[in-house]
Amino acid sequence: MKDFAPYKRRVFYYETDQMGVVHHSNYIRWFEEAREDMMRRSGIDYGEIEARGVMMPVKHVDCDYKSGAKYGESVEIFAFPRYFNGVRLRFAYEIRAVDGTLLVTGQSEHCFIDALSRKPLNLKKRMPECCEILSRLTEIYAEGQSL
Repeated sequence: MKDFAPYKRRVFYYETDQMGVVHHSNYIRWFEEAREDMMRRSGIDYGEIEARGVMMPVKHVDCDYKSGAKYGESVEIFAFPRYFNGVRLRFAYEIRAVDGTLLVTGQSEHCFIDALSRKPLNLKKRMPECCEILSRLTEIYAEGQSL
């Protein structure tokens, strides 16, 4: 399914430490890049969401490092929506070398809030079309299923 095609990128020098291995903080940035890419390809645009007065802050993020990516390598980042209830959204991530070697896993949890009041809102009421897409995608990769 095209929604779950990996986000591909190369490791840049500035993302590495003195050993030539990606600094741990960059994996969280890559999660965000892959999440935004997957949502855009699925028909959900962050810019449009924000233009309609909805924000999607990160509530929690974690990352489990298996093996480090190195300068010059290419990686594939998979972002999967795993839980969605209209107010909260959880993604799971896998970062793999192009040979398939698992480098990193992680997850992030988000909520939807009104941009002005900063109070939680139910996306079903504000943007039902986005809610429908996220519900469909989450059904495919529900909590507890392996990636």
